Amino acid sequence: MATSTRLPVGKLLLIGLIFHLVYIGSIFDCYFMSPVVHGMRGFQASTVGAKRLVFIVGDGLRADLLFNLKPFPNIPGSPEVVAPYLRTVAETRGAFGISHTRVPTESRPGHVALIGGMYEDVSAVTRGWKTNPVHFDSVFNQSSHTYSFGSPDILPMFAQGATPGRVDMWCYHEDEEDFTKDATALDVWVLDHLRALLHNATANVTLSAQLHEEKTVFFLHLLGLDTTGHSYRPHSKEYMTNIQVVDTIVRQTEALFTEFYGDEDTAFVFTADHGMSVIGNHGDGDPDNTRTPLIMWGAGVRGPLPDTVPSSHDEYSQPWGLNHLFRRDVSQADVAALMSAILGIDWPVNSVGVVPDVDPTKPGYLKLPGGTRDQATVVLVNAEVILEHYRVKHEIKRANALFYKPFPYFSDSDDPEDKPGQSALKVIQILVNRGRYDDAREAAAKLIDHTLAGLRYLETYDRTLIRTIVFIAYTGWIAFSAAHVLPRAWAQPLEDMQFIDIFSVSCLLVSYLLFALQHTPWTLYLYAVFPVYFWHEAVARCGGSVTRTFLTAPPKILGKIFVGMCVVVAALESMVLGYTHRSVWSVGFVILGAVWPPLFWPRKLIYERPTLWAAWAVTCLGSAMFPLQSVDKVESLAWIMGGGVVMLAWGWYLFDLYKEQMILETKIAVYVQLALVLASMAITLSSTHSLRAKLGLPLANQVAGWLILMTATAVPFLLRSQWLTPETRTLTLFLGFAVIFVILSISVEAHFYTLYSATLLTWTRVEAALKEHRSAQPKKDKNKLTQGYEACADDVRIAVFFLFFVQVAFYGTGNVASISSFYLEPVYRLVPIFNPFLMGALLILKIIAPYVMLSVYFAQLNHKLGLPPFSLFLVALALTDVMTLTFFFNVTDTGSWLEIGQTISFFCISSLLLVWSAGICALGEWLLGPPSPLPKTKAA
Repeated sequence: MATSTRLPVGKLLLIGLIFHLVYIGSIFDCYFMSPVVHGMRGFQASTVGAKRLVFIVGDGLRADLLFNLKPFPNIPGSPEVVAPYLRTVAETRGAFGISHTRVPTESRPGHVALIGGMYEDVSAVTRGWKTNPVHFDSVFNQSSHTYSFGSPDILPMFAQGATPGRVDMWCYHEDEEDFTKDATALDVWVLDHLRALLHNATANVTLSAQLHEEKTVFFLHLLGLDTTGHSYRPHSKEYMTNIQVVDTIVRQTEALFTEFYGDEDTAFVFTADHGMSVIGNHGDGDPDNTRTPLIMWGAGVRGPLPDTVPSSHDEYSQPWGLNHLFRRDVSQADVAALMSAILGIDWPVNSVGVVPDVDPTKPGYLKLPGGTRDQATVVLVNAEVILEHYRVKHEIKRANALFYKPFPYFSDSDDPEDKPGQSALKVIQILVNRGRYDDAREAAAKLIDHTLAGLRYLETYDRTLIRTIVFIAYTGWIAFSAAHVLPRAWAQPLEDMQFIDIFSVSCLLVSYLLFALQHTPWTLYLYAVFPVYFWHEAVARCGGSVTRTFLTAPPKILGKIFVGMCVVVAALESMVLGYTHRSVWSVGFVILGAVWPPLFWPRKLIYERPTLWAAWAVTCLGSAMFPLQSVDKVESLAWIMGGGVVMLAWGWYLFDLYKEQMILETKIAVYVQLALVLASMAITLSSTHSLRAKLGLPLANQVAGWLILMTATAVPFLLRSQWLTPETRTLTLFLGFAVIFVILSISVEAHFYTLYSATLLTWTRVEAALKEHRSAQPKKDKNKLTQGYEACADDVRIAVFFLFFVQVAFYGTGNVASISSFYLEPVYRLVPIFNPFLMGALLILKIIAPYVMLSVYFAQLNHKLGLPPFSLFLVALALTDVMTLTFFFNVTDTGSWLEIGQTISFFCISSLLLVWSAGICALGEWLLGPPSPLPKTKAA
């Protein structure tokens, strides 16, 4: 009879880490299919509305702050209309509305949608901004020539990916993107270089001829608003001033083109790549991230129209004062389609944009020379572009998928050679030829809707298969990891393991055969290995004992097992709810501090150690306050300095508590760390005052800040292990990372860090006390690391507590599930120049600090309970994926931007936190070393 031996802890952890890292990719295989497809034909409308087009992007501009009347009421003397020129254009000469962006609301995906007419999947934000070119078609690539001016973060992407020589660019140096300086200078730089180009053309015949070519695009990327919004937030006077500067630049740009060309053949498009939340971010889930302005005017664009019945306005646009004019909203990718139609160029082949003029019941944006006939022609081309996209993907899927079932709308033809949608296109063409333009637009709109639905069908074609694999894999991991921590009495395989062996191998071989026949991605081959291995090993180890237990155990025992499982699952699902309702974490703290002790602690413990109960209740209830705070915080020096004082007080209290365990070297190190915390408070105070006064960050402050930060975090790791006990090691780590919560804090983060650390310390003492009062239970052997760890009921509870503290370390101060939700203002105290990787590293360092404290306290807890390293974490391994599976099936790629972004973030965070937790345990064991404290030694 086959048996499965217990794996060593190290191998079990390694398998778990590899599995979770690999399966993070399943979210993209299941929910996101690359929009880029090669081998598609290009299509071009025969009509031309303009000879050239000026495309202006106000990076990070919110629609409401451009259009609203009196948009900055809290700023004394602020004007009623902050952008008078653009407003005049919208009221008298152009068309306007909102361009709705999609998640992720970042610069690269936003510009790809605007210029390429396609939506990159969410993984695009991980591909870099500066050196990663756009390897697909765009409006710039289809123009006769594009002249681009602006940021080195955006322009090179489209220049490097275009046909050589097609796109010229003028970029300022990346060091100019200084968050402590006046960012309007970046926008003025763009205007100056555009003016210089046009001026040079007056004396350069060759350049003048190039500039007078038709189908030319001028791209002005104005980064100032994004930089200003990050630095001062969008409701600031600085942001208002930057909008006024942008308005002036638009006015002067149009004047330059009118003077240089002397005609009216230029079209102008003004929009933004994304908006911005009230705290100055644009990836944190705020609705204003996705609402950007769109104003178009000039050649090929209609003028303003009176509003319709029912009104085109809603509650959001009521403050604009433009209710008498028609508002026409678009999706962001539609802008590329509009620009292509106006210039008469080939549409980007991957474009899924739809010109608003498709709908014959509402006004669009176009005003072409041929009137409604040209509109109908453009709409026909629009349908051909999107249908070609479907055809190519359809052919790829039909050639590879077994038993392929095409999208129902395109499966009516009996002729296998008949291309999908061909008959519908012929009908539209006939309607155009007969002059029935509105009917042609209506038919094209119907075809486009069905084609987009067909694309969606193809993108989700393999979703059920992948979801099934993921479900079996994660439940298999739960069973696999549980089998290795259950008592040895459960290590009984099924009687007929030969059948299980054959069945497992057959499942894997059949899966690989089907994958090979369908030419599926290589990742699916990798995914299929894990569920087969996990379930085989789980059955091989405990299949027989589990089966006999549920067949022969008394109902009372089964009832207790069922109730216990329900309680654990309920606790884990409550944590899932905490990702969207942060108050859940506060409720959890209240239950831990006020409900758990009186109901479940031994009465003797409560009577003998009331101070321990009081300390536990106070720290838990104090920690419960932080998740309830709003994420919209304002920089407060009072809270920052107060946090520094609190950390100093807690550090001094621990120093006084542990000083009898310290030798002279350790005491000196603690004194140095306390001094560094004081120094960090002083330098933060000075830097903040300088930044607020718009004097920039003095070099001396920047150097001092970095020296203090690096020295403070290095001190705990420079101390020799023989100088420290676990308690004193924890104290030096707390003070070492305390500096981070001064220099990189905006409000109450230091208070949370201190109270969180105090709660963890109290937790270790509570669990040690509970163990002492349950001395009737046999003690666990520290040498079980080699024998194999066996879990008990208390260990399951402790593992759930550990997972709770893992989550709270991230959400404790009101953070939402995105790195972008963290404030950038504190980072400017160290990095004033735009550097996304260094800035991100500092934010991550701030995230890590509470986990360092969790790691050492959790390692202490293992030692106090006499458990081998990683033993409690092994129990957590078997529990966490209840949450991960829930998040996986909650993921969506449709609906609102908030639903998409949050569901993806939650799944990734849940998966990564498991990997992160393993790192926490390893770090804690490494930092504490062997649990053998120094003898008490008096200072010299």
